[in-house]
Amino acid sequence: MVLPEMDEFLACKTPDAWIEAALQDLPTLLIDHANNEKKAAGAAFHYLFTYSNRLDLVNKMSRIAREELRHFEQVLQIMKRRGIAHENVTSARYAGAMRKLCRNHEPYRLTDSLVVGAFIECRSCERFSAIAPHLDEDLSKFYSGLLKSEARHFQDYLKLAYQYGDEKDVTAKIAEIQALEAQLISSTDSEMRFHSGIPMAA
Repeated sequence: MVLPEMDEFLACKTPDAWIEAALQDLPTLLIDHANNEKKAAGAAFHYLFTYSNRLDLVNKMSRIAREELRHFEQVLQIMKRRGIAHENVTSARYAGAMRKLCRNHEPYRLTDSLVVGAFIECRSCERFSAIAPHLDEDLSKFYSGLLKSEARHFQDYLKLAYQYGDEKDVTAKIAEIQALEAQLISSTDSEMRFHSGIPMAA
């Protein structure tokens, strides 16, 4: 289950139309999921090298990077069992659109990007929870098993944002990004992706 504070963090739930579209194209869902886990690990490594003087952040991101890479490997194993080839697919507009709201000077570059990270992890957790009951036993068990770590990643990103930023400023940025995030999830998208809005064909 998604933690109550995560429900409050997100301004909307995943639309049923997205769930229906995802169920009709599980290969694309798994491919994009694998790519997202790889990107999440890369983002954690970026924090490790860019902010190496911030010990709390480095410790958290080191653990997150390991977990995201493990998740990437697990998705690849599931794809292999199902005969799904790993390939690159175009990215959803989701993360890129939110990052446009990040300021480009410190300390706001760091805190804003951490807030975006919190939304990505929170939405991932919510989507795992939303789709898991509709999947076959193997995939449902896997996605349900990811909930705990994704929830912890959300909490880590959010705590770090408040730790390294001004509370009022971080709270204001959360509200700004929250509105955009809900719009991205609720509006139509040209293609189905793990973090897409409602696919046009749905």
